[in-house]
Amino acid sequence: MSTLELLDATRSRLTGVPREALGELIVPKRFLGVARAARIERRGDAWHLGVLLLTDDAVFATGDILRARHEARRGYTAESQRQRAELAAAARRGGFAEGETVHIGWRMLQPGAVDRGEASAPLFPADGVPSVRWSAAGGLMPLEAYLSERVALLLDPPGGA
Repeated sequence: MSTLELLDATRSRLTGVPREALGELIVPKRFLGVARAARIERRGDAWHLGVLLLTDDAVFATGDILRARHEARRGYTAESQRQRAELAAAARRGGFAEGETVHIGWRMLQPGAVDRGEASAPLFPADGVPSVRWSAAGGLMPLEAYLSERVALLLDPPGGA
């Protein structure tokens, strides 16, 4: 099966399954020399399938994942914690509900390129079989098996998930 056919078959299996929000970080220009707060604006929604985000007509590589929350002043032990909290507050300012999962930093993939023998990381052709690299250090896994496993987890999540 081609990459596009595998993705279309996956979409049909996911009909009715909840999706997660896609967002884009917007940093407004200064107004009269005063910086304005950044916000994350909604750009659609997708099924989260590990390293892939699948929409009705596209597939994206997963970027950062966060939950929207109100801004609160806290003491942070690490600058990375502060940055993540600022992104979560930016999502809330952008109109996302408290606690809503938001994906940012995603990038569009070209599934047709894989069928032509080219890579569109994390999608790769491996001996003519569409495959996915599911982690930076991981090997390639056939896309069909990967999608099947990920769909099964969405349809029947393990207890406590």
